[in-house]
Amino acid sequence: MLYTKDEPYIYSRDGIYYFNRRIPRDLRQYYKCPRIVISLRTKSAKSAKSKSTILAAQLNDEWLGLRWRSTENPLKSYLVDEIGSRGDESNAPLLSEAKNIYLEAKGIGRPITFSQAVDRAVANLISNVGDKPIDTYSRKDANRIRDALFERGLNRSSVKRIFGTIRALVNFVSREVGLPEISAFSGVYLGEDDQQLESRRQPITLKTIKYIQKQCESINDDRRWLISLISDTGMRLSEAAGLHKNDIYLDEGNPYIVLKPHSWRRLKTKGSERIIPLVGSALWAVQRAMNQSNTMFLFPRYCNEDECKSNSASAALNKWLSPRVENNCVIHSFRHSFRDRLRAVECPQDITDRLGGWSVGGVGESYGLGYPIEILSRWMRKMVMYQ
Repeated sequence: MLYTKDEPYIYSRDGIYYFNRRIPRDLRQYYKCPRIVISLRTKSAKSAKSKSTILAAQLNDEWLGLRWRSTENPLKSYLVDEIGSRGDESNAPLLSEAKNIYLEAKGIGRPITFSQAVDRAVANLISNVGDKPIDTYSRKDANRIRDALFERGLNRSSVKRIFGTIRALVNFVSREVGLPEISAFSGVYLGEDDQQLESRRQPITLKTIKYIQKQCESINDDRRWLISLISDTGMRLSEAAGLHKNDIYLDEGNPYIVLKPHSWRRLKTKGSERIIPLVGSALWAVQRAMNQSNTMFLFPRYCNEDECKSNSASAALNKWLSPRVENNCVIHSFRHSFRDRLRAVECPQDITDRLGGWSVGGVGESYGLGYPIEILSRWMRKMVMYQ
């Protein structure tokens, strides 16, 4: 066994990381054994550290509660014997009933993806901790669903969205029916912040990009077309996966994409709406996807009229990319590389911002129709030709 110095609760055996923590002597009466040993089901030190931190925090919360209950405290008389036993006394709506209240009020005029997100969040909570009155859910319930979602392989941003949906639903319904504030799902620890991860995310080198593109051309299937499209456009995965054939203009002198929001896939910001010239591997990929797709969607495996399955796409593409790219690089790293590649050919910053859908500043940016497609295409061709 090899314990890490910085993470005393982690050890590695046969390449797999385990969580191992001794139960304090004063709490052993509550447990069947003196230690808690759990496989973290990962060979990644980074992933193991994140999971270990969550488990340690959960144990600290649980042990604090056990100690508080076991001491002589005048407030103990106000505690129920079992967590959740207040359900019989609560007049609050069940979570399933609260969902209907929420959708009837907030779902009007929203795309179908809104109700689908609510349905998924509620289904996840009910399947893990049950359908209870909304004011009887505890922090232990919140921690349990958090751990279950991470165990399924969801990333932090996906888990954060689910918790955001649950909080919005519970807070809205509690106000509607006159309940006190419900805080069980607020402030739940979800691991390291995505912005911190984003700041450390490395771009993929040009040499590796060229290698990946050749691999994609050799395999020549829809997943490799999606990677190739992103590699030479810098598009976000959801932007590319959610494309409709009507967004594509191949019969022009300079082929391009008109990226716009759809009911099945929103865009991150207003500035994400843009024209993207098709050059290099991106043009090759779109031509094949247009010919092979038997629906109006460019990538029907990951998109239809109801939803864009970008999370599924991310898992599959990153699994294939992982052994072929540098450490800490993922599908989104192509977007970082895209900006670096435009810098390398001295593309003006305002054109770079337009091509990538990054925010642009200045009052003058709101005037005129923007750059002609010929100008945008010229800089994109310079980028793909740069060695």
